[in-house]
Amino acid sequence: MNKNSSNTMALAPNTSNKRETVCIFGTGDFGRALGHKMIQSGYPVVYGSRSTQISNLIPKDAEVLGHAEAAQKAAIIIIAIQRQHYNFLTPLSEVLRGKVLVDISNNLKLNQYPESNAEHLAQLLPGSKVVKAFNTVSAWALQSGTLDASRQVFVCGDDVEAKQMVMNIVRALGLTPLDKGSLLAAQEIENYPLQLFPMWKFPIFLSLGLTAFFFLYCVVLDIIYTYIYEKKDFSFFIAITIPNRVCPVMALILLALVYLPGIFAAIIQLYRGTKYRRFPDWLDKWMLGRKQLGLIALAFASLHAVFTLVTPLRAFASWRTGKGIISQALNNKTEPLNHTNAWLSDSYLALGILGFFLFVLLGITSLPSVSNNVNWREFRFVQSKLGYLALILCTAHTLVYGGKWFLSPSAYKWYLPNIYILSLIVPCAVLVVKFVLIFPCIDKRLTQIRQGWERNPKFSK
Repeated sequence: MNKNSSNTMALAPNTSNKRETVCIFGTGDFGRALGHKMIQSGYPVVYGSRSTQISNLIPKDAEVLGHAEAAQKAAIIIIAIQRQHYNFLTPLSEVLRGKVLVDISNNLKLNQYPESNAEHLAQLLPGSKVVKAFNTVSAWALQSGTLDASRQVFVCGDDVEAKQMVMNIVRALGLTPLDKGSLLAAQEIENYPLQLFPMWKFPIFLSLGLTAFFFLYCVVLDIIYTYIYEKKDFSFFIAITIPNRVCPVMALILLALVYLPGIFAAIIQLYRGTKYRRFPDWLDKWMLGRKQLGLIALAFASLHAVFTLVTPLRAFASWRTGKGIISQALNNKTEPLNHTNAWLSDSYLALGILGFFLFVLLGITSLPSVSNNVNWREFRFVQSKLGYLALILCTAHTLVYGGKWFLSPSAYKWYLPNIYILSLIVPCAVLVVKFVLIFPCIDKRLTQIRQGWERNPKFSK
């Protein structure tokens, strides 16, 4: 009776300034880092360990006791041990009855066990209140001051009061708790740290596939074709020239692919006459990967800028310039300045610089630390309005640079178009359809649909 009463009182909201004692089972890296962070935040910490000898690794202000004795001192016990060692907790079931047990464990692979570690712990100790938390935070993040990328802590549990107590601790440590609901969500939370860039798989595989295609395409036209028909060895193009052609092409296509799913979404909504129906799965996944596609596109654009800057340093560029000078000297003839080419050169450079500037601006505003400080209207203005302006500038940059090849028969080697012609297909299609969608008659209807209007309300849901 007294034991239950003391546990109930411990679970009551803490109205004083003094923080409640927290017990930690486990003196590994994470257990020590978490204990040190809690002591810094004003929590008395007691460690439950098999060995009660004080180690220099344990925070100096923490107390080390046996498991049973340490558990009796706190209402919240953090289980900082792996699942395979949970069996030692069974003899402590009476001591742990009514206590809040915080499971922080992770597994070695996805869905390693039929049930989550937290659910398994709840089955072993049915009298305790199990909460899943802290498994998405690393010991390094706790020791280095919980950097922005590691502040979010997923929390789930069946007992609302126990979960709230754990979330209060999370906030006191300078972290951000995110309530994921009941203990059924523990499996998802435990799988989260094991996922390797889950949102990047589609963008990366798509980028690698397109990069390989365009690289081989350029090798065929610029190296193999030239060697067969002109007997010239330009294999050194593989190092600088071809990458400097592939990178801008990839940047432009990937930027267009960022805005293409929005075009598809608008067309589907206009066709259906409602916004209350799900998009196809492929479109949902595509739209979720737009940020990653944009950042990869920015990486290709940055590589293109670097390759372009080092181009004058190449031996081939110096040889070609010297050859032109010697040719003019031998012929005693000076080539006059071609003002048309000068205008085209300066124009495509200016368009490229402006497009790259907006590209960088889009990348900066997509960072969480920046996007969190702007409102939705400002974020949409940058990502949509300025994003389309960046696409227009980059498309114009490519058109001005590669326009001379569109109608030139010599540019079609083996009847294949130049790589710059291929790169303009997707962005031009996006811009043309977007231009049609902003017509007042179409834009007005699309705005009404997105505000809740439906063509056939009784059939749409």
